[in-house]
Amino acid sequence: MPRRRPRPAGWLFVLPMVAVFGCFAWWPILRGAVLSVQRTNLVDAPVWVGADNFAALLADPLLWITVRNTVWFVGLALVFGFPLPIVLAVVMSELRRFGGLFRVLVYLPVAVPPVVAVLMWKWFYDPDHGLFNQALATLGLGPFLWLQDTATAMPSLVLEATWAAAGSTVLIYLAALTSVPGELYEAAEMDGASIWRRLWHVTLPHLRGVLLIMLLLQIIGTFRVFTEPFVLTDGGPEDSTVTILLLIYRYAFIYGDYGTAAALGVLLAIALGVVSAVYLRLTRKWSRA
Repeated sequence: MPRRRPRPAGWLFVLPMVAVFGCFAWWPILRGAVLSVQRTNLVDAPVWVGADNFAALLADPLLWITVRNTVWFVGLALVFGFPLPIVLAVVMSELRRFGGLFRVLVYLPVAVPPVVAVLMWKWFYDPDHGLFNQALATLGLGPFLWLQDTATAMPSLVLEATWAAAGSTVLIYLAALTSVPGELYEAAEMDGASIWRRLWHVTLPHLRGVLLIMLLLQIIGTFRVFTEPFVLTDGGPEDSTVTILLLIYRYAFIYGDYGTAAALGVLLAIALGVVSAVYLRLTRKWSRA
C-alpha cells in the first residue's frame, strides 16, 4: 500500500490549534515548572534557588495536613459521588414518562455558577437560620454546626460538591446507556430480572470502559477541589478543610511566595500523573475485556 505524503495544507489547519494549546496550556505548565526553582515576586528579577522551595514546602507541617484532608475529600467524594450518577442515570433511563423533565432537574445545578451555588449552600448550612437546621428542628433535631465542626465540615463540602457535579455525569452515563443493546434488557425482563439485577449483569459490564474513564476523571477532579473549602470554610475549622489547592492559593496570594506555590503545583501534577499511570496500568486488561 503506497505511503501517503503529508500535505502542507493540512499543517495550516493544525497550526492554529497547536498555537492556542501552546499559549494557554503548555506554556503555563512550563512557566510553573520554572517558577518552582526560583524566588520571585513577579516584579523584580527572579533568583535561582534550586530545590529550596521544595525543601521549605516539605518542612511545612501544614502540607501533610492538607494532603490528609485532600485524600479524605477524594475518598468521601468517590464513595458517595461516584455511584450516585450511575444509579440516577439507570433509574431515569427506565422512566417511561417525564424523563426529559428529570434530565433538566438533574442538570440544573450544573447551570448555576459555582460560586453562587456554594454561597447558596452556605446559607443551607447556617447554624441559626439555615435550611437544614430549620428542617431538622421540625423533627426535634439539632441545631448542627455543619461547617463549624471538624467532624462534619468535610462531609458537608463533599455533599455540596456531589450535588453540583452530578448533573453532567448523569448525562454522560445516559448517553452511554444508549449503546447498550435493548435486546439484552428485553431478555432480562422476560427472565424476571429486577432493575438492580439488570444494572449489575447488563448495564455495568457494557459501561465498563466509560466507568473506568469517569472514575479516573473524578479522582483527578476531586484532588483539585478549591471553590468549596475557599468559599464555605476558608480551610477551617482548625485547618480541617485546607486542601492542596487552597494551600497553593495561600502561598501565592497571601504569603506572596510564588516559588513555593509553584513547587506544590509541580508535586501535585507529578502525583496525579503517577496515580493516572498506575490506574491505567492496573485497569488496562479489565477495560479491554
